[in-house]
Order: sequence, then C-alpha cells, then structure tokens
Amino acid sequence: MTRLHLRNASRDMTSGSIVRQLLAFAIPLMIGNVFQLLYSTVDAVIVGRFVSKEALAAVTSTGPIVNMLVFFFNGFSVGAGVLIARLFGARDDGLHRAVETTLTATVFISAAFTVIGMETVPFMLHLMDTPESVMRDATIYLNIYFAGFTGLLVYNMGSGILRAVGDTIHPLIYLIVTSLTNIALDILFVRGFGMKVEGVAWATVISQMVSAAMVMRSLMRAEGAWRFRIGEMCLDWGVLKEVFRIGLPAAIQSVITAFSNTFVQSYINHFGDSCMAGWGSYNKVDAFIMLPMQSMAMAATTFVSQNVGAGKTERADRGTRDSILISAGITAVIAALLIAFAEFAIGLFNTDPEVLEYGTLFMRANTAFLLCNCVNHVLAGALRGRGDSRGPMILMLASFVAIRQVYLFAVSRLIPDNHLVIGLGYPVGWVCCMVLELLYYRRSSRKWRAPAKATGA
Repeated sequence: MTRLHLRNASRDMTSGSIVRQLLAFAIPLMIGNVFQLLYSTVDAVIVGRFVSKEALAAVTSTGPIVNMLVFFFNGFSVGAGVLIARLFGARDDGLHRAVETTLTATVFISAAFTVIGMETVPFMLHLMDTPESVMRDATIYLNIYFAGFTGLLVYNMGSGILRAVGDTIHPLIYLIVTSLTNIALDILFVRGFGMKVEGVAWATVISQMVSAAMVMRSLMRAEGAWRFRIGEMCLDWGVLKEVFRIGLPAAIQSVITAFSNTFVQSYINHFGDSCMAGWGSYNKVDAFIMLPMQSMAMAATTFVSQNVGAGKTERADRGTRDSILISAGITAVIAALLIAFAEFAIGLFNTDPEVLEYGTLFMRANTAFLLCNCVNHVLAGALRGRGDSRGPMILMLASFVAIRQVYLFAVSRLIPDNHLVIGLGYPVGWVCCMVLELLYYRRSSRKWRAPAKATGA
C-alpha cells in the first residue's frame, strides 16, 4: 500500500504525549459541541421567555423524535470515522475513496430521512401522548426542522471526516460562526418579525445549511487524501460494508434508545405542560453536562482507531484510561456547580414557579449519576475504535432500553403520581450500563491483546 503525507490541520495521534494528544483533540471538539448545542438551547430560551411555556414544551419535547434519525445517521458517521481514522493511521491510500463514498451516501440518506421525518411527525407526537395544548406548535417546529435536515447531516458527516484525521479546529470555527448566526436569526425572527416556534425552526435550518456549506468548502480545498472532489463521487460497496459493519450497531443502539426515550417523555407528559417544560429545560442543561464525556469518547474513538491502524495496542489502552479520568474530573466539577445552582439554570428557560420546581428537582436528582456515563461513553467509544460496535450496542440496549422501560413500567404503577421516580429512569439505566460495560471491556481486552502479543505488535 502507498503511504500518505500528513498535512493541513490533521493530527497524528500515534506518537507523543497521550494526555496532550487527547486534550488537543477534545478541547476544540468540546467547545464546538457547546456552540452546536446553542442551536436548540437558544431556541428553547427564546420561546420560553418571549412566546409561552406551551411553546417551550413543544420545542423541548420534540428531542426524542429528532434524535431517532440524527442518532441513526451518527452511527453511520461513527463507522465512517473509525474506518477513515484507521486508514489515516496506517497511511493507506484507500482513504480518498472512503471519503468520496461516505459523502455520496450522505446525499442519498439525507433525502430519505427528510421524507421519513416529515411523514412520521403526527404518528410520533401521538405516540408520546403530546397534549393538545402543545400539539400544533410541536408539529410546526418538526415539519420545518425536517425540511432542512440535509444541512445537519452533511455537516455531521463532513466534520466527522475532518475529526477522523485529527482536525477539530475547522469544525470548531464553523460551529462558532453558525451558532452566532442562529442566535441572531432567532432574535430577528421572533422578536423582530413576531414569529413564534416557526421562527426558531427556520433560524436553526438556515444555520445548519451555513455549517454544511462551510465544512464542504473545507473538504473541497483540503490538500490531503481526504480532499472531496464532486467529479469523483462514488459508492464503493466494500467501503460501505465496512462502514456499516462498524456503524450499524451504533446506529441501531442509538435509534432504539431514542425511540425508547419517546416513552420516557410520554410518562412525563402525563404530569402536564409545566412538568414537560421543567423536564425539557433540565434536558437542555443536561446536554451541556454530557459534553466533556462525549468529547472524550470521540477523542478515544479516533485515538484508538489511529493507534490500531499503526499497530500500537498498548498505547490505545492507555489512551482509553486517560480519557475516562479526564472526562470524570471535568464532569464532577460541572455537576457540583449545577446541583448548587440548579434553580438559576432552569430559570434561564422559564420563570414559571411550577416549571422551576419541576426542573430543579429533576436536575438535582439526576446530575450526580452522570459520572457513570463518563465510563459508559468512553468505553463504548474505545470499543468502536477497535472495530467492536456490537458489544456496546447490546449492553446499552439492555440498560438504556430494557432495564429502563421495565423500571418505568413498574414504578408508574406502584407509585403513579410521583414524577421524581419517573425522572430517575435515566440514572437507573446509566448505573446498570456502567457495571455491564466494565465487565465486558475487561473480558474483551484480554482477547483483543492476545493476537497483538502473539505477533509482537
């Protein structure tokens, strides 16, 4: 196989200080994810402050529906990222064809998901027992959001390719620009033009199109083998087979978990729009708390993939351990602050006393358990970096879907009027997953290291 030269903002993670490499990759990624979350968070703040709590409930309760398609596609992009990072680490010239194939497939997937999303909106909203007071706004928001779905998916795949070759700087710059665009458009459409949920939906769609255009421009101007050329678009079935082998289990796990969360939302919806708004506000803040562990998980995936490609298995293991420690340390600090200032954080979205009470309770009860997710996400990312997506899929489905749904079914009947025990359904799944994943990782690591030792890698 021919060899590639490392160029542009790419990062070779197969040598040098492990902690420094991980942080250099993860910090721009983390900052970028903060700005990406501003899309939906600013939407929620604007409608909660300047429209109504019903509009806030509509915007925040639609997350599980959107996430089912986004998470499925993200599974595909995880598979693409692992393959591309491995080819990059091995200096394999098959990298270019992998890039062309994954971006071509993204075009077809985007078209299919736009249709699926818009056609299933009424069914999914009724499945979640969405109250009539929220139904109209939720329908409007989702229809507009799915109409512009292509921008989000193209950006996710394009930025995933850049990160696979170690470049987290360009995606960060693009997210900052487009997030500021989203904030400006939110204010213009809602405060300036008097639009309601449709205003924040259009602001999000336009911003996502801008981010897609910027990341594609970067790929088309890249100097490395990951440069995208429209005239060379193709579908290499060998590449797609490997991408789906790695990514499909992650996609299935994410979609089923997101679908399962629509039932969690339905349990919350029974307590009315104030509880929905409080739960939705907590989830918006919770998404920010998840950023350190998610960023370190992505860093672990790329780090492990590149080092596996280079045959450095022991270095890959050390990187996994360091990723867990870093993410746990950062998450612990953030969690402590949010537990102390929970009411203030919820108040950023809505100041209705009932919304504040519900949201504060959910945040203080659940946040401390997020340390379990540091282990869950990083180990799952490391396993996928090795090429093992099936194990994390099975463990996460067992914990986040089966065990969680059994718990919710039981407590909703034993203690039917207690919203707190419903909210604790998330931590129950997190704790179970951590125990199962630690056991699995320890066992699979022994088998994984054996071939490397036998060949002297």
